[in-house]
Amino acid sequence: MAGITTERILALHAAYTRCIDRNELESWPDFFLDPCLYVVTSAENHRAGFEGGMIYADTRGMLTDRVMSLRDANVYEKQSYRHIVGMPYVIKNGGDEAETETPFMVMRIMHDGKTDVFATGIYLDVVHAAGGDLKFKKRVVVCDSSRIDTLLALPL
Repeated sequence: MAGITTERILALHAAYTRCIDRNELESWPDFFLDPCLYVVTSAENHRAGFEGGMIYADTRGMLTDRVMSLRDANVYEKQSYRHIVGMPYVIKNGGDEAETETPFMVMRIMHDGKTDVFATGIYLDVVHAAGGDLKFKKRVVVCDSSRIDTLLALPL
Protein backbone atom coordinates (compact mmCIF):
# COMPACT_ATOMS: atom_id res chain seq x y z
CA MET A 1 0.00 0.00 0.00
CA ALA A 2 1.25 3.48 -0.82
CA GLY A 3 1.99 5.80 2.08
CA ILE A 4 0.10 8.98 2.70
CA THR A 5 1.13 11.30 -0.10
CA THR A 6 0.01 14.84 -0.82
CA GLU A 7 -1.69 13.50 -3.93
CA ARG A 8 -3.78 11.08 -1.82
CA ILE A 9 -4.68 13.86 0.62
CA LEU A 10 -5.76 16.07 -2.29
CA ALA A 11 -7.92 13.24 -3.62
CA LEU A 12 -9.56 12.87 -0.18
CA HIS A 13 -10.33 16.61 -0.05
CA ALA A 14 -11.72 16.54 -3.59
CA ALA A 15 -14.03 13.59 -2.82
CA TYR A 16 -15.11 15.10 0.52
CA THR A 17 -16.04 18.50 -0.92
CA ARG A 18 -17.68 16.91 -3.96
CA CYS A 19 -19.89 14.87 -1.64
CA ILE A 20 -21.08 17.99 0.21
CA ASP A 21 -21.33 20.26 -2.83
CA ARG A 22 -23.40 17.64 -4.70
CA ASN A 23 -25.70 17.24 -1.66
CA GLU A 24 -24.77 13.58 -1.25
CA LEU A 25 -24.69 14.01 2.50
CA GLU A 26 -25.63 10.41 3.30
CA SER A 27 -22.09 9.50 2.15
CA TRP A 28 -20.41 12.22 4.21
CA PRO A 29 -19.91 10.11 7.40
CA ASP A 30 -18.05 7.52 5.30
CA PHE A 31 -15.09 9.93 5.09
CA PHE A 32 -14.45 9.43 8.81
CA LEU A 33 -13.11 6.64 11.00
CA ASP A 34 -15.24 5.47 13.91
CA PRO A 35 -14.60 6.88 16.45
CA CYS A 36 -13.61 10.21 14.97
CA LEU A 37 -13.68 13.85 15.87
CA TYR A 38 -15.44 16.48 13.78
CA VAL A 39 -15.58 19.98 15.22
CA VAL A 40 -16.54 23.31 13.67
CA THR A 41 -15.21 26.19 15.73
CA SER A 42 -13.99 29.77 15.41
CA ALA A 43 -10.37 30.89 15.26
CA GLU A 44 -10.90 32.86 18.45
CA ASN A 45 -12.17 29.81 20.36
CA HIS A 46 -9.46 27.61 18.87
CA ARG A 47 -6.71 30.03 19.94
CA ALA A 48 -8.24 30.11 23.44
CA GLY A 49 -8.05 26.32 23.58
CA PHE A 50 -11.79 25.70 23.84
CA GLU A 51 -12.52 22.16 22.69
CA GLY A 52 -16.23 22.62 22.01
CA GLY A 53 -17.59 24.13 18.87
CA MET A 54 -20.65 25.11 16.89
CA ILE A 55 -20.71 21.46 15.83
CA TYR A 56 -19.10 18.65 17.82
CA ALA A 57 -19.29 14.98 16.91
CA ASP A 58 -17.01 12.18 18.09
CA THR A 59 -18.52 9.17 16.29
CA ARG A 60 -19.69 8.40 12.78
CA GLY A 61 -23.11 7.73 14.30
CA MET A 62 -23.30 11.36 15.43
CA LEU A 63 -22.43 12.45 11.89
CA THR A 64 -25.12 10.16 10.48
CA ASP A 65 -27.64 11.60 12.98
CA ARG A 66 -26.72 15.09 11.81
CA VAL A 67 -27.48 14.16 8.21
CA MET A 68 -30.76 12.52 9.21
CA SER A 69 -31.81 15.64 11.13
CA LEU A 70 -30.93 17.81 8.12
CA ARG A 71 -33.09 15.64 5.90
CA ASP A 72 -36.02 14.99 8.24
CA ALA A 73 -36.20 17.39 11.18
CA ASN A 74 -34.49 20.74 10.63
CA VAL A 75 -36.26 23.54 8.82
CA TYR A 76 -33.93 25.85 6.95
CA GLU A 77 -33.80 27.79 3.74
CA LYS A 78 -32.73 25.63 0.81
CA GLN A 79 -29.07 26.22 0.08
CA SER A 80 -25.99 24.58 -1.35
CA TYR A 81 -22.27 25.05 -0.90
CA ARG A 82 -19.30 25.30 -3.22
CA HIS A 83 -15.96 24.54 -1.55
CA ILE A 84 -12.66 25.95 -2.73
CA VAL A 85 -9.83 24.10 -1.00
CA GLY A 86 -6.17 25.09 -0.99
CA MET A 87 -3.06 22.99 -1.00
CA PRO A 88 -2.64 20.94 2.17
CA TYR A 89 0.43 21.62 4.29
CA VAL A 90 1.70 18.37 5.79
CA ILE A 91 2.77 19.02 9.37
CA LYS A 92 3.60 15.43 10.23
CA ASN A 93 3.53 12.19 8.25
CA GLY A 94 4.05 8.99 10.21
CA GLY A 95 3.40 6.43 7.50
CA ASP A 96 -0.21 5.41 8.16
CA GLU A 97 -1.24 8.72 9.70
CA ALA A 98 -0.64 12.34 8.73
CA GLU A 99 -1.47 15.71 10.24
CA THR A 100 -2.29 18.52 7.81
CA GLU A 101 -3.53 22.09 7.58
CA THR A 102 -5.58 23.11 4.55
CA PRO A 103 -7.15 26.51 3.84
CA PHE A 104 -10.71 26.58 2.56
CA MET A 105 -13.45 28.91 1.40
CA VAL A 106 -17.12 27.99 1.15
CA MET A 107 -19.57 29.86 -1.05
CA ARG A 108 -23.24 29.52 -0.11
CA ILE A 109 -25.78 29.53 -2.92
CA MET A 110 -29.33 30.25 -1.81
CA HIS A 111 -32.47 28.94 -3.52
CA ASP A 112 -32.90 32.29 -5.31
CA GLY A 113 -29.36 32.18 -6.71
CA LYS A 114 -27.84 34.68 -4.30
CA THR A 115 -24.24 33.66 -3.68
CA ASP A 116 -22.13 34.77 -0.70
CA VAL A 117 -18.86 33.87 0.91
CA PHE A 118 -20.20 31.77 3.80
CA ALA A 119 -17.05 30.70 5.57
CA THR A 120 -13.29 30.82 5.28
CA GLY A 121 -10.79 29.11 7.47
CA ILE A 122 -8.54 26.15 7.81
CA TYR A 123 -9.06 22.43 8.14
CA LEU A 124 -6.86 20.88 10.81
CA ASP A 125 -6.89 17.20 9.94
CA VAL A 126 -5.48 13.92 11.08
CA VAL A 127 -5.90 11.47 8.22
CA HIS A 128 -5.39 7.74 8.60
CA ALA A 129 -4.71 5.12 5.97
CA ALA A 130 -7.51 2.57 6.44
CA GLY A 131 -7.12 -0.25 3.95
CA GLY A 132 -6.60 1.40 0.59
CA ASP A 133 -8.48 4.55 1.58
CA LEU A 134 -7.66 7.63 3.59
CA LYS A 135 -10.17 8.57 6.29
CA PHE A 136 -10.39 11.48 8.65
CA LYS A 137 -9.54 10.48 12.18
CA LYS A 138 -9.94 14.11 13.20
CA ARG A 139 -11.21 17.17 11.35
CA VAL A 140 -11.31 20.48 13.17
CA VAL A 141 -12.83 23.18 10.97
CA VAL A 142 -11.50 26.49 12.24
CA CYS A 143 -13.55 29.34 10.77
CA ASP A 144 -11.80 32.68 10.49
CA SER A 145 -14.88 34.50 11.75
CA SER A 146 -17.09 33.66 14.71
CA ARG A 147 -20.06 35.18 12.88
CA ILE A 148 -22.19 32.69 10.98
CA ASP A 149 -25.13 34.63 9.60
CA THR A 150 -27.62 31.78 9.57
CA LEU A 151 -28.05 28.21 10.70
CA LEU A 152 -24.91 26.24 10.01
CA ALA A 153 -26.96 23.62 8.25
CA LEU A 154 -24.59 21.72 5.99
CA PRO A 155 -21.22 20.31 7.00
CA LEU A 156 -18.18 22.36 6.08
